[in-house]
Amino acid sequence: MKTLDKIRDEITNHSDNAWAKNQGWAPLYTAHREAKINIIGQAPGRLAQESGIPWDDPSGRNLRSWMGIDDADFYDQTKIALMPMDFYFPGSAVRGDLPPRKDFAEKWHPQIMAQMPDITLTIIVGQYAQARILGGARKSNLTQTVRAYADYLPNHFPLVHPSPRNNIWQKKNPWFVSDVLPELQARVSAAFS
Repeated sequence: MKTLDKIRDEITNHSDNAWAKNQGWAPLYTAHREAKINIIGQAPGRLAQESGIPWDDPSGRNLRSWMGIDDADFYDQTKIALMPMDFYFPGSAVRGDLPPRKDFAEKWHPQIMAQMPDITLTIIVGQYAQARILGGARKSNLTQTVRAYADYLPNHFPLVHPSPRNNIWQKKNPWFVSDVLPELQARVSAAFS
């Protein structure tokens, strides 16, 4: 069986990722055999890719706030794995970033997940991750999927992307702060216990 270090080397050196390696980018994710929570998002943003630290941007600060944890817990790899749908910044679009590559997660996630047997909660951030993880179990749209978070417990917890661009969405959906976030924080705390 491959080790996590061997898998990282294979990702780094795979021909599909040569364009990123040529820019000096390392694959941006974390994984540890003892991790309890896995956060699956879409792909690193430009700021995070440049810093080399996953979720090192305003979206990451929002996500940590939503989870009710500090940077130390968030970046403790024995607690949380950070595995986006693509481990490299995909580039910018007219509004936001380009989507993650379609086949990336299918190729690499199963290999990494096989090395993390203690994951008890997977937080699924945004529509791309929800499409892959929840598939046909998703509701008619992202809002309804997030609102029905209890349908996916205890193993999965769907969230809207924590980008500041979604502040308007939060204002239109006050139940997210009043109902969803307290349950998310309780689930995160329980996973650490």
